[in-house]
Amino acid sequence: MKNLYIDFDGVILDTITPVYNLAKKLNLDVKTQTKEIGLLYSKIDWETLIEESEELSNSINSIKELKESGKFNISILTHINSLKEAKAKIEFINNLFDDLTIIPVPKSCPKTMMTQTKDAILVDDYSGNLRLWKEKGGIGVKYTKEKEECEFINITSLEELLEIF
Repeated sequence: MKNLYIDFDGVILDTITPVYNLAKKLNLDVKTQTKEIGLLYSKIDWETLIEESEELSNSINSIKELKESGKFNISILTHINSLKEAKAKIEFINNLFDDLTIIPVPKSCPKTMMTQTKDAILVDDYSGNLRLWKEKGGIGVKYTKEKEECEFINITSLEELLEIF
């Protein structure tokens, strides 16, 4: 079995779009005002945000299929900006799955510091995380809403992992 780590935001649920829309309303630039964006993330009502966020590409059923395949040891590896965010994500996943590990990673730490990356798969929508993963001997898989040319294996649905690995 391969270790498979799946990002939460932008892979399972689209929590990023509503936060960026809120940032826009507050005249915050998500690319340059990182400290302010981090503060915004820490003040969000995560239970409501998760409840109102769109599921991406039938990700919940796809994770169930991946688990049932027996090919992967699956964990959710997610950056967090606050304990409230971690708690809301853990509760969301625990309400759907009985035995799925959730690893909350403080935003200031790379995901590679929290796990063994060698030969492990990371599915993430952010190429920066995937580059670090690859540098540490892992396999990076880029999740996007539509296929794109990139330096990583590119998928638009978690189910595609069954065909690739």
